[in-house]
Amino acid sequence: MRILSILTILTLGATAGAATPADWRQEDREWREARLTRLRSPDGWLTLVGLHWIEAAPRRFGSAPDNDLVLPDGPAHAGSFAASFRGITVHPEPEAVLLAGKALEGPRLLKGDDQAEPDVLQVGRLRLTAIKRGIRWAIRAKDPESAVLRDFKGIESWPIEAKWRIEADWAPYPEPRQRMIATAQGTHDSVEVPGLAKFTLDGVPISLEPILEEPDAKELLFVFKDATSGKTTYGGGRFLYAALPKDGKIVLDFNRAYNPPCAFTAYATCPLPPPGNRLQVSIEAGEKKAAGTDPHAGHDLTAAPGAGR
Repeated sequence: MRILSILTILTLGATAGAATPADWRQEDREWREARLTRLRSPDGWLTLVGLHWIEAAPRRFGSAPDNDLVLPDGPAHAGSFAASFRGITVHPEPEAVLLAGKALEGPRLLKGDDQAEPDVLQVGRLRLTAIKRGIRWAIRAKDPESAVLRDFKGIESWPIEAKWRIEADWAPYPEPRQRMIATAQGTHDSVEVPGLAKFTLDGVPISLEPILEEPDAKELLFVFKDATSGKTTYGGGRFLYAALPKDGKIVLDFNRAYNPPCAFTAYATCPLPPPGNRLQVSIEAGEKKAAGTDPHAGHDLTAAPGAGR
């Protein structure tokens, strides 16, 4: 299942190697800079302005108010989308939709984000892609001139400290276990978890379960909440990637804990922290809340079902 594979580009090789303190601190600083650069890019999460679930019945799209999917830019009537078990088919109006810089002619079954190179449609200044979540399909819209991107002022983070670069014990499961986790859209996804990371923080024993995003993934994703969530950090929790365990150990560098996409936009499909990853201790490391960018303020994103709706 590829629910978050695009996020892995943000890890920049978060390794658990035997780096000197100076080495890993510099790597963390470079990671933070690259993270902000990616967020500010024309295709970053700050540009996400729409998520439209598509069913079998055709849904018209364009900038005119009589469309089923009203877009903030582009032709008044650009075409229609319809979904099947195979994916989303677009039926474009003449000269209204571009693919790879050329006008799209005739219907096309779109390559979605379940494939290596998904199709990116251009309608006006918008970029539209098909995404698959469970058995459902949706169209994701990104706008390089979004208000969130325009008003973004950066993200404050705690200072990088050695205390938060933790070598945890790794307890693998005999076989990866399936878990159902809630998402910020109120849906649920089935994910694989390969084991538990165990460590002690200020005398408190802690266990965290990671997500295995792909069978051959080179890193693990931890989705967690802690006592700072909803106060100094985003209420829906944070993400942390770690390199695969080695010799029964796994390095969790919480200096790289960061806000998920749903901290910036109501249109992201982020997984939410499972019950076992909701900690009572404070992880005062990594990113804090980004000022003025909580689209789910006032909603309990750990409630299920219907979380985030």
